[in-house]
Amino acid sequence: MFDQQLQELRREKWCLGGQGLRTIEDARAFIDSVGFCALYPQKPAVLAPTFVGAYIGGDDKLPTRQKAFADPRAREAKQLMVRLLREKAAYETLVFPDNNFLVSAAVFPYFYGLVGDRNPRQAPKADARSGYSPLAVDSFLIIQKRGPISKQHLQEQLGGDISEAALDRALDELWAKLRITRVDYKQDEGIFWDVLFRWSPQAVKEGMHVSVAEALTALVSKYIDCACAVSQEEVENFFSTLVGRARVRDAINALQAARELGFVHVGGKVMLQPAEARAPFKARARRTEPWSEENPPELRPGKPLVEHRPRRTSRPSRPAPSRQDHSKE
Repeated sequence: MFDQQLQELRREKWCLGGQGLRTIEDARAFIDSVGFCALYPQKPAVLAPTFVGAYIGGDDKLPTRQKAFADPRAREAKQLMVRLLREKAAYETLVFPDNNFLVSAAVFPYFYGLVGDRNPRQAPKADARSGYSPLAVDSFLIIQKRGPISKQHLQEQLGGDISEAALDRALDELWAKLRITRVDYKQDEGIFWDVLFRWSPQAVKEGMHVSVAEALTALVSKYIDCACAVSQEEVENFFSTLVGRARVRDAINALQAARELGFVHVGGKVMLQPAEARAPFKARARRTEPWSEENPPELRPGKPLVEHRPRRTSRPSRPAPSRQDHSKE
């Protein structure tokens, strides 16, 4: 495979061929196909599709998060993303800072099994081991009691002189382990938060019963399918913000042992690809019909055409010598 062919496969799968997403059905089909994507282009660049690129239908001069407010295309893409979240066709997670990351409904239980909390109903504890601050614990209790709630109302409920930056850090602590999630957005009130096990209890229950190894293996397999073909280093880079690289390598080895991954040479590099993407070997069918003028034999390069002759079933009998022949001798 050439590098240009790989880029064309990705552009087709990532909806960058000129026809962008316009309906909720198109957006649902896109997120189900790729499994997960970022809302805006990530810097430094990450090998993953973007929702705004799929909405526009190209990857030329895509708006970043810092310039999204001035680009009407980015606002329209975000409105379509919010509709996906309301329908629970996609879930928003915290993978990259300052960038929305969408996960399809089918993939989300595996994502929860990798990073989610195993006791979502129990209030978190504020200690160094859990990674939650006292402000994060207080925020969770208020969201659990009064959610869905906007950040502005949450700040009022917490009271005191709490800065917006401190509240954002506390919400990120809860969001990183999928304790809470953003469920809605209104122009006058902003983002609304709710506890995840109340917003989507079935997805949380499924994710709680998925082991970390199983979840990571499924996510790695989906990512390779999303990228069409990808190097092992790029897979490790993508998941390095969630787990250690050694675990990612173990997941790749497990998929290779199960023969769910194959290899393909792209521009002199060996890349991973789904096993079903490789063209299966097709054995040449043997000829069963006899050769004739209407049904001639197939010519092979460098080999002469030989007419088919039936094999003899018995050796021809020779006539016995007569007595006259012996007398002459």
